[in-house]
Amino acid sequence: MKILVTGGAGFIGSNFIRYFLNSYPQDVVWNLDKLTYAGNLTNLADIASLPNYEFVRGDVCDSALVSHLLKKSFDAIIHFAAESHVDRSISGAQEFVHTNIQGTFTILEEARRQRVARFVHVSTDEVYGSMSPGELANERSPLSPNSPYAASKAAADLLVRSFFKTYGFPGIVTRSSNNYGPYQFPEKLIPLMISNALEGRKLPVYGDGLNERDWIHVEDHCRALDRVVRAGRPGEIYNIASGRPVTNLQIVLRLLEILGKSKELMEFVEDRPGHDRRYALDSSKVSSQLGWQITVSLDDGLRRTVQWYQENPDWVAKTRSGDYRAYYKKHYEQRGSTLANL
Repeated sequence: MKILVTGGAGFIGSNFIRYFLNSYPQDVVWNLDKLTYAGNLTNLADIASLPNYEFVRGDVCDSALVSHLLKKSFDAIIHFAAESHVDRSISGAQEFVHTNIQGTFTILEEARRQRVARFVHVSTDEVYGSMSPGELANERSPLSPNSPYAASKAAADLLVRSFFKTYGFPGIVTRSSNNYGPYQFPEKLIPLMISNALEGRKLPVYGDGLNERDWIHVEDHCRALDRVVRAGRPGEIYNIASGRPVTNLQIVLRLLEILGKSKELMEFVEDRPGHDRRYALDSSKVSSQLGWQITVSLDDGLRRTVQWYQENPDWVAKTRSGDYRAYYKKHYEQRGSTLANL
């Protein structure tokens, strides 16, 4: 199988590429990434020299590049590329609308023209909005996004649906709960708390800390996406989650316990606007139809994630400072592609 991964230098995309090439060493992966602040090629340094991996620096909104690239005849596209940080969408929504909506349309339209056999759009549980206590969102639940980020992802989801309904395009949407694991940009909750605690800095907790999220280890998410790519039905939506929501406060306290740090490092800060209280998904469909199950417990996953950040302080420091871009320059000069030399 020859696949194109968009946004493959980001957290989930890079983990998926590594998982995919380790699982199917005979297959080929092309990675299209714009390399914004969250796109980090050091995430893939261990596989960068593989003969069946190719990196292309480019924007999914660039229709000329996308058109040229898709002439490479891919069997499937897994579309991760997106602006994804809620706080950034609150302070400036324009880039989210541009990348998440226009970018999705651009690659959908060219994939339709090139008759790509499978298109998996990776979305988020945030499109459902906040759930009431005990409530689970299933794939038929109404969309009720409450942030510019979530609204832009919901719009992209609907574009995929419209292409399936109008053109018979083989698009599939996945909606996962909060991911965590290695190579996650340090502005996200779990890596931020780990990194700050390791440095003896304050751990900022929004509001009362009782907002609930359903955490899934990125490896489990990658396994689910693999099942969707290979066996998912076009036109379907698949929720992907652990089914065990916990509060942000519980996460922070457990991380402090694992690290052997004092609770006094916690600092409750003003809540962000429109902060959804609770996300919770029913992922029984992907389990029953595609045979996927959670394999990494939250406690084991948190321990493994803490260990990874403890063992990779240079990655954290360079990611926070932007120094990882020096790696890109070297790698790009050696192996990177652009429209000019594809």
